Amino acid sequence: MLKRIIQFAFLFIGGALGFVFLPPLYEFINLSSNPWLNNPYVSVAIGALLLFVLSFALSDYCVKLIQWLEEVLFKIPAVDLLFGTLGLIVGLIVAYLIGFAIERIQIPIINDILPILLSVILGYLGFRVGFTKRDELIHMFSKSQTGSKKKSGDQSNFTQNEQNPLTKLLDTSVIIDGRIADISTTGFIEGVLVVPQFVLTELQHIADSSDTLKRTRGRRGLDILKKLQDERATKVIISEEDFEDIHEVDLKLVRLAKKIGAQILTNDFNLNKVCELHQVQVLNINDLANAVKPVVIPGEDMQVLVIKDGKEHNQGVAYLDDGTMIVVEGGRSYIGQSITVTVTSVLQTSAGRMIFAKPKEEVA
Repeated sequence: MLKRIIQFAFLFIGGALGFVFLPPLYEFINLSSNPWLNNPYVSVAIGALLLFVLSFALSDYCVKLIQWLEEVLFKIPAVDLLFGTLGLIVGLIVAYLIGFAIERIQIPIINDILPILLSVILGYLGFRVGFTKRDELIHMFSKSQTGSKKKSGDQSNFTQNEQNPLTKLLDTSVIIDGRIADISTTGFIEGVLVVPQFVLTELQHIADSSDTLKRTRGRRGLDILKKLQDERATKVIISEEDFEDIHEVDLKLVRLAKKIGAQILTNDFNLNKVCELHQVQVLNINDLANAVKPVVIPGEDMQVLVIKDGKEHNQGVAYLDDGTMIVVEGGRSYIGQSITVTVTSVLQTSAGRMIFAKPKEEVA
């Protein structure tokens, strides 16, 4: 069906081109005196016939091009397409106004070529600006609107008017972890805590899991949210904002954080890295926990209980009271014993801290 439509389009385009361009061609080849040839009906028929014949060779390529464009357009989110189109319209309007001003100058050739170039360049730039700056434009328009009535209670919808630099988004891992409730109680976390609905949905799926461990963790996360709402002085808001074109929860969090200018609270090492790539400010609970741990420096002695062997040959593993793992080189023979070790190095990352040590007598 599409191929037939394209062939008919070629037919009409050919007729129009024949009507416009064939009469000058007749004059050029000295055939304009022939009344059977040089008349509008024959020109339209010849042009339509030529392009219709040509359509048999080009219609398949046109069908493939249209199908490719359909696939590309269907993959583009509606919001992106809308703002790109608005940018294109603005670019074409600016190009028309500039071209209208240039026509007054009456410069040969330039008056014919420059408006076309301006339309192509400014139209493309307008589309790109509208497409890439959609989040900033939405944010700008929403800030200019008057404040709407806020829903009573703690579980109010998150709106653009409630944005502030202290807004913090909670991800699933930090809710399940639970330490956020204790930190919030101490007052070290300022501003509004926002839990997106897609995070709450993921938490509910975990709580409904058939796996006992997952189900326990999910229910613990729901209890932590309830505790935050009951004990926190400022609001804990459930945001209904969602992004249908994105399936991954982490990427939705990043998009929402960029849109509202919020920080992300997490203890997920991978999400931490993704936020850094997207230049979104992230607050990692593990970083905070590591920062308040007692400082251990190489050369310091400590008393530890070696409880198991390590991954490498002849290694032993011990733990501090805060859960920090100590890898004791040559400590396998001391498993089950409390010994004095000397710290040799400390490895600190967002995933945690690891201390490497050797038995004191071996260092000596």
